[in-house]
Amino acid sequence: MEHNPYKYDIIIVGAGHSGNEAAHAAATLGSKVLLITMNLETIGQMSCNPAIGGIAKGQIVREVDALGGCTAEITDKSSIQFKMLNTSKGPAMWSPRAQCDKNLFKEYWRNKLESNKNIDFRQDLVSEIIIQKNKVIGIKTQMGKEIYASAVVLNNGTFLNGKLHIGKSNFVGGRMGENSAKGLTKQLMDIGFKSGRMKTGTPPRVDGRSLDFSKMEEQPGDENPDKFSYFKDRSSLSKQLSCYITYTNKNTHEILKHGFEDSPVLNGTIESLGPRYCPSIEDKITRFAHRERHQIFAEPEGWNTAEYYVNGFSSSLAEDIQLAGLKTIPGFKNVKMFRPGYAVEYDFFHPTQLKHSLETKLIENLYFSGQINGTTGYEEAAGQGLIAGINAHRKINKLSEFILSRNEAYIGVLIDDLITKGTNEPYRMFTSRAEFRILLRQDNADLRLSEKAYNIGMISKQMISKVQNKKFETKQMISFIKKLSIDPELINPILENKKSSLLKQKVKANTILSRPNINIKDIISSSKKLKDYILQENINSEILEQAEILIKYSGYISREKDVAEKISRLEQVKINKCIDYDSFPSLSNESKEKLKSIQPQTVGQASRISGIKPSDISVLLVYLGR
Repeated sequence: MEHNPYKYDIIIVGAGHSGNEAAHAAATLGSKVLLITMNLETIGQMSCNPAIGGIAKGQIVREVDALGGCTAEITDKSSIQFKMLNTSKGPAMWSPRAQCDKNLFKEYWRNKLESNKNIDFRQDLVSEIIIQKNKVIGIKTQMGKEIYASAVVLNNGTFLNGKLHIGKSNFVGGRMGENSAKGLTKQLMDIGFKSGRMKTGTPPRVDGRSLDFSKMEEQPGDENPDKFSYFKDRSSLSKQLSCYITYTNKNTHEILKHGFEDSPVLNGTIESLGPRYCPSIEDKITRFAHRERHQIFAEPEGWNTAEYYVNGFSSSLAEDIQLAGLKTIPGFKNVKMFRPGYAVEYDFFHPTQLKHSLETKLIENLYFSGQINGTTGYEEAAGQGLIAGINAHRKINKLSEFILSRNEAYIGVLIDDLITKGTNEPYRMFTSRAEFRILLRQDNADLRLSEKAYNIGMISKQMISKVQNKKFETKQMISFIKKLSIDPELINPILENKKSSLLKQKVKANTILSRPNINIKDIISSSKKLKDYILQENINSEILEQAEILIKYSGYISREKDVAEKISRLEQVKINKCIDYDSFPSLSNESKEKLKSIQPQTVGQASRISGIKPSDISVLLVYLGR
């Protein structure tokens, strides 16, 4: 049989949230893709909590959707509850979050990928990558198969030399009931890659039939639930499952402390760092000894299962200690445990070894995405996978890199942080990490990014038309409001009720809407003309929300755009990769080492490297003739 050395365009290793988005993106753009995973039954598995979104993470999911990814669509299809978080704050802080049916989520992901004729599947373990002249050309599998491709994207999650811990017990695995991946780390380190170890954990899963929800506080979804995807039509959830909140207490803490001696997190068995913002229950009790209680959420895992996820109780304590501690929590007195919580240690590779495209600097056409880069979370993984898949396709087709800047997307902030600053602990996205978060809202990801996606072939003409209509209708709505005069007699009762200054004469609607405690519904209720316009033009709630935000926060948005434009000028100043930093006597040795190690592509990126001083940037600008 004739041997074809390039059977596939791109091989995607790992079928988690990162690998799935990478496979979908590359295949959508036209590449012939092989998605290889250790277990085809766990494609799209929600290894930890059965939820998508949350603070800043919800923004990332909306951005993935705007760029043609699938996570938002699949979340909407499998949702059992939807909530918009932080609505008491400004719109830059609003973040969508959905509880999902984890089995449906997995099923919809597999269906989505199998519906793409450009994607082939293989169940096998990748033990080695094949390299020729510093360029990846394929993979070798545990079953002895050599498969060739023009590019390879590694999305190994927690499986690289994964090790699970429960009390004194520890065993090999990347996830409960699954093996770890061996061989790749050693090969990559022998090539010259720098790796490290990280830890993450998961809480017990319990039988909801054994819980007394009357002893807990119900946390229902939104009264009028929204959805994640801008493009895929789905009616709002007519039925939702509630989550429940309860608390640990002194008795809980005392019982759990009995197991601290055998806790791998506390006794030194696990030396790697875990996620700072999602600590284990033993971490919480130790680090926050002054607190008498900690929040615990009971979260349903699906429509047709009794299984509940105990959010806030991540633990690697012995199973009997976990169960005894749970029984002291209100509502958990008779709890039955499906499986205990556990910690998992795994290998990652320092992300400063990557380009913004997520291609490695050492090996051409080799891409890293997801937890292999030191991140934590489904959403961060999905954002990286999408970018890696797009760039792998573009690279092998001799097209320019697809890069998102910090003022364009949270995904841009995420990747720039990883590549420029690196991380020694699991990286999690927060709104505070984005200096332009007023621009990077969850409501406008389509307006920010979908044109870019359309230009590279990720979304259809029908989808971009929907975005263009939204942009046009919002502009028309804003124009109408700015021309609309409001009668004092109609608006004053509302203003008085909200303790806002009364009007003495007619004023334009936008000036009233600019007041902090006045919303678009107040303006609509006081103007028949506006009501008629909305009905006549069939204006939906999305357009109204967009118009309100742009009017109310116009000053802040304008100032942030100005700052972003000034900073972006430094991003336009490219640095030649052959630059000899050792030849600059004005640079300190520390600055030279960091610049040589990270190899920034622009002066803007160089300015964000920890330890690089403004004077160093001046030296670079002088050298570059700026």
